[in-house]
Amino acid sequence: MNEGQRVRRPGGRSARVVAQVHQAVTDLILERGYGHFTVGEVAARAGVADSSIYRRWGSLETLLTDVALTRLNAQSPMPDTGSLAGDLRTYAAQVAREITGSDGPAVLHLAVALSSRGQQGLQAGADLRAERTRQLQSMLDRARDRGESAPDALDVLDHILAPMYIRVLFGMVPLTPDYVDGLVDRLL
Repeated sequence: MNEGQRVRRPGGRSARVVAQVHQAVTDLILERGYGHFTVGEVAARAGVADSSIYRRWGSLETLLTDVALTRLNAQSPMPDTGSLAGDLRTYAAQVAREITGSDGPAVLHLAVALSSRGQQGLQAGADLRAERTRQLQSMLDRARDRGESAPDALDVLDHILAPMYIRVLFGMVPLTPDYVDGLVDRLL
């Protein structure tokens, strides 16, 4: 390592700043809704300088996309139970818990808002869908490698995720285990 190069420590100050900024965004979305706060307000809530946010994320839209992707990935990792039915049931149950949990509706509203907000929002929504589709595809490819018949990733989005998202967005909760399992059964 050259003198003057800094070593990034996972879990160090950088990770704490990211966690604080992400929580500030989530809290502001819950309190005010999407589009009703600025980078300055996020920075103040997180206890960091505006310049730190701009340096790391570049824009509020990029930050919001990162928050949504990070929350989705952390709370709903792709399971590998050994069967497609098991993977889909586990994944659907994780998503149901995620989107009905304390921060879930805020993250879901953020994902919807990002998808419908001008050109930059369209790109953010496309990034969210592309990442989630890529992850789903890995689960489906594993099933095919085991010799199982698997639907397309968009079928999983249409028949499992979309109905749960709609129910949460319109306050039609709880998402019971029987309801979630029924979505998987109908797809398979």
